[in-house]
Amino acid sequence: MRMQIGARLRRLREEKGIGRAQAGAAIRGSASKMSRLELGRHAFKPRDVHDLLDLYGVHDAGEREGLLDLVRQARRPGWWQSFGDVVPNWFEQYLGLEQSASSIHCYEVQYIPGLLQTREYAQAVIGLEHQEGVDRRLSVRMARQEILRRPDRPAQLRAVIDEAALRRPIGGPATMRGQIEHLIAVSEGMDNVNVRILPFAAGGHVALGGPITVVRFAHHDLHDVVYLEQLTGARYPEGHEAARYQEIMDLVTGRACHPARTAAFLKDLLSDL
Repeated sequence: MRMQIGARLRRLREEKGIGRAQAGAAIRGSASKMSRLELGRHAFKPRDVHDLLDLYGVHDAGEREGLLDLVRQARRPGWWQSFGDVVPNWFEQYLGLEQSASSIHCYEVQYIPGLLQTREYAQAVIGLEHQEGVDRRLSVRMARQEILRRPDRPAQLRAVIDEAALRRPIGGPATMRGQIEHLIAVSEGMDNVNVRILPFAAGGHVALGGPITVVRFAHHDLHDVVYLEQLTGARYPEGHEAARYQEIMDLVTGRACHPARTAAFLKDLLSDL
């Protein structure tokens, strides 16, 4: 959320042709402080946002209050902050975005998406990368999935899963069988979850390099966020690069099996286990 607020304030500043040094001075800071704020690396103070909106000429009461409400939300501690010993800073930022999302569109080639993993499968995946704190990391992954079951506006999930992830024997046959059965149940029983399989028959494609996630928010004036997770960090491409990844996601989704075919595809895979 902080990153989205920062991006919005940056757009307002740039539209007025105001430099970071001038904006920083307006909030009793510097250009470097403005840079950190606009990148979402520093918490916002309501007073500072008031002053910046004055500087940028934003006087509409509804627009001001909408942004200030987002600032108040961003300042509330997230549940994941109590897991700071196992959640790195770069992933903490993504968790804040994920928990605020109205919809998530993801593509995975190596593993089942974290929001759709069973406990046994998730434990096996986490164990591949970590020797310590496995139980606490598992708790974080399971807690993330609650956004799909929120009683008030559950998040919409569109997941494209490469067939390679389904055929990779993580945790052994029993674990994979349970995971595939879970995907069948989700695809057939949750209206807010759309699962598509990208089969080997689709051939090569430009997204083979790694996972892509696009996060969208209920606030229409907040731009989508493209998230590219790597082994020890993450990237958030912007501008034309972000637009290109959006195009790639649309391409991959178009080449995947229709959701109506997902359950049948997965049931065929079960016979191979």
